[in-house]
Amino acid sequence: MLASSAIPERFLNPLHAILLAFPLAFSWGAVAADITYLNSAVMQWSNFSAWLLAGTALFGGLVLAWALAAFVFARRSAHRGRALAYLVVVAAMWVLSLVISLHHARDAWGSVGTLGLVLSLATAVLATIAAWLGHSAVRRETLR
Repeated sequence: MLASSAIPERFLNPLHAILLAFPLAFSWGAVAADITYLNSAVMQWSNFSAWLLAGTALFGGLVLAWALAAFVFARRSAHRGRALAYLVVVAAMWVLSLVISLHHARDAWGSVGTLGLVLSLATAVLATIAAWLGHSAVRRETLR
């Protein structure tokens, strides 16, 4: 008798997932540093946020390169659609992290302000969506 069972299958390679953890943590750290800077006006928080965003852009570029390779080499149709969605979200996160890094390079209050916080928050949300897309399991039916 044949029985069907669903096997959860992860989309991301474990090393790719480790690389994705850096932009995720750095972008949320930048949001926290921006909020702290807006509440305290201590310039070091803006500098810390700028470094975190530079790390987001650096590791985001590595994640983007891997996501592009994952899209090109995706064999299963279930993974192909997810790989495209993941690639689009990671590309948007990376471009936004570059833009916000340039915005944070400005002097003093103009480096963060409301726009800087909103852009940092958007980058962090995109990193979270990318992590969710990469770590949520795809169910594959198998026959036993």
